Amino acid sequence: QVQLVESGGGLVQPGGSLRLSCAASGTSISIYDMGWYRQAPGKQREPVASFHTGSSGSTTTYVDSVKGRFTISRDNAVNTVYLQMDSLKPEDTAVYYCNTWPVLLYSWGQGTQVTVSS
Repeated sequence: QVQLVESGGGLVQPGGSLRLSCAASGTSISIYDMGWYRQAPGKQREPVASFHTGSSGSTTTYVDSVKGRFTISRDNAVNTVYLQMDSLKPEDTAVYYCNTWPVLLYSWGQGTQVTVSS
């Protein structure tokens, strides 16, 4: 059974940083493109960042609202995907999830809450 466990969220002031982790078990993330998603209160879940590994190397994509502030990475040795979030804004407040990209192959984990507030 595949499990995705997100962690690293918390309460941070505007301009602060957090590093989220997504640990996978029951599968190897190295064979998939992986992504981070978020769901803000009262809104639909949206994609935030993706990590793609192809024959020519790795590429990343970001939604416009986080470009230059968020960085997605992965460590296949520990089967974990990360999201480094810098210069956080109140509008980044949401529950953050990871999953395969762009096709969602697995059930959502519990997510990790990120709250940006002064």
